[in-house]
Amino acid sequence: MDTGESTPAPPAEEADPSPRGPAPRGRRRWAMDARPLRRPAYRRLWSSTVVTAVGSQLTAVAVPKQIYDITGSSAWVGYAGLAGLVPMVLFALWGGAVADAVDRRKLLLVTNSGIAVTSVLFWIQAFSGLDSVAVLMVLLAAQQAFFGLNSPARNASIARLVPADELAAANALGSTVMQTGLVAGPLLAGALIPVIGLPELYLLDAVALCVTLWAVFRLPALPPSASATARRAGLREIAEGFRYIALHKVLLLSFLADVIAMVFGMPRALFPQLAAETYASYGEGLALGLLFAGIPIGAVLGGLFSGTFSRARRHGWMVIGAVVAWGVSIAGFGLSRGLWLAVGFLACAGVADMVSMVFRGAILLSAATDEMRGRMQGVFTVVVAGGPRLADVLHGTAGAAFGPRAAVAGGGLLVVALMLGLAVAVPALRRYRI
Repeated sequence: MDTGESTPAPPAEEADPSPRGPAPRGRRRWAMDARPLRRPAYRRLWSSTVVTAVGSQLTAVAVPKQIYDITGSSAWVGYAGLAGLVPMVLFALWGGAVADAVDRRKLLLVTNSGIAVTSVLFWIQAFSGLDSVAVLMVLLAAQQAFFGLNSPARNASIARLVPADELAAANALGSTVMQTGLVAGPLLAGALIPVIGLPELYLLDAVALCVTLWAVFRLPALPPSASATARRAGLREIAEGFRYIALHKVLLLSFLADVIAMVFGMPRALFPQLAAETYASYGEGLALGLLFAGIPIGAVLGGLFSGTFSRARRHGWMVIGAVVAWGVSIAGFGLSRGLWLAVGFLACAGVADMVSMVFRGAILLSAATDEMRGRMQGVFTVVVAGGPRLADVLHGTAGAAFGPRAAVAGGGLLVVALMLGLAVAVPALRRYRI
């Protein structure tokens, strides 16, 4: 494996190293690569994601809806987002260290149980008519803390369940499910709230999490690597994770690629203004819905046709090309005056984002040793969650100063320039392949 580093990446320890076999033909050449689903352990982990991808979105819609119903204030809805973000970031960093020190299956069981319990408590407070924003904030913080502990262990486990040449396909399968949940979950929540009400929406999420617990229970044991030196999960181990990233350029570059794309090229904070001004003639509500749906829809389509790229071996070049394509698409969106053309550019950006997610995730799993994968995934969770929120501040400020279309187009072009500059200046990412 040519990583551009002195230490080769390890193989997937517990995966069946079956041969690649002949190249796919016909429809299989472009359709989603389902090879990882032939492996029972990965299939169980993936099936748990299928169930919760939609269920988690039910709660994600119900909480802000309930807070707004209680307060009548969008500001309180924003504060709730902050209440969930801070514990998620802190516990993701710690959770990465924990995932490298304990059996990851046991950690998944504990954290999924915690998430399920918080969903039940959400249902109880809504069913009882408590109407307390403080209680909602506490429950949201607890739920996101459990999610922060859960996510690094879940993602780090993939490399123990599939071989290295199937990591990109496994990431495509998981990412497609999550993006589908982002589209279907809110739509389902919107349809169900008038019919069954908020309490039952929380209860549905709790039931879905019980299915997840059963799938995780059937996973094989995932103890720490025999060569692992970390058996604690404190500040020292977290700091070791950051030092590891600094010493391995390809890992650092994969994080920087996501920061560049999301911080400078995620324009969602400007969607309401664009819907109200630039695309008002189409109907503000329709325009706003389409703008928010554009990127997830493109990402789902990219996942469904991931057979066209998931077998690529030059993972570094795939990340570079995907981030550049994202920047070009966002710039095109900013320059578009017609709504449907704008949504088309956003969908193209979603496809590029899917490709980037797939190969950045594969790089993190293949270029890091197993005893460091949890911590790498903890940092990954923080970057994925924090980047778009920094982008909200940056684009909101730039939109107010220069106008929304100029801010969006300029951000997209800046993404292209920064990514190409990074690729030229540091060759480690260009050279990375499996």
